[in-house]
Amino acid sequence: MISRCGVLSLRNALLAAALAIAGCVSPPPVVPGPKQPPTPVPTPDPRAVLDPIPRAEPKSRKGNPPFYEVFGKRYFVMPDATGYAERGVASWYGPGFHAASTANGERYDMYAMSAAHKTLPLPTYVLVTNLRNGRSITVRVNDRGPFKDTRIIDLSYTAAMKLDMIRDGTAFVEVRALTPGQTPVAPTPDTAQGLFVQAGAFGAEANALRLVGQLRAQGIGNAFVRQDLVNGQPMFRVRVGPIPNVNDFDRALARLKSLGFADARLASD
Repeated sequence: MISRCGVLSLRNALLAAALAIAGCVSPPPVVPGPKQPPTPVPTPDPRAVLDPIPRAEPKSRKGNPPFYEVFGKRYFVMPDATGYAERGVASWYGPGFHAASTANGERYDMYAMSAAHKTLPLPTYVLVTNLRNGRSITVRVNDRGPFKDTRIIDLSYTAAMKLDMIRDGTAFVEVRALTPGQTPVAPTPDTAQGLFVQAGAFGAEANALRLVGQLRAQGIGNAFVRQDLVNGQPMFRVRVGPIPNVNDFDRALARLKSLGFADARLASD
């Protein structure tokens, strides 16, 4: 028979053992709550981003070599942008390049009014006009590209937004170099029937008609001759079109170049 003292001693021993065992069990882990997402950076309203005002700037030492090569093709940098004007297709570049180094050593800002061009001196200010809707912007060219034969300028995201070309990704444009103090004059927008690919230009109508016959024999049935006056002299231009969209332009240009017309380009009525 266990005495009262013995019962107490047994109870104390069992309690001590239970406390010892409890001390060896780790408390349940603390599960952290869900992380708060980073505060998004607000996208600037394109309407609030002002176009740059052309000003005299020294040429970038880094961005203006006499020439450079990309994908095996050599590009010669223009010594001066005065008088430059060209029509073609614009594209745009955005998030994948944001904050990367531009050709002249600056940081690309997709929300700024900037652009890339293959051969214009860096920097150059240009007026870019969407030939479909008549919208015009001024951008500062500080980068190289786009390196696709049928594209003449690569615009920043905000610049493309202002021209209303984000959805399509491309647009028919006119690019014209600006000088400090010059008042930019935008061209009149063309209708959907006003854009063509020009295959050649001749002083003699017979040569132009001969080329049209050759093109039609190759299946290009929408080739025709347009007559203009240049410095008081007749000029007969061989054109293909009209060209309703960029995809058709790419196909028409590729077809002409495959036939040997390396200088084929976009033209307007």
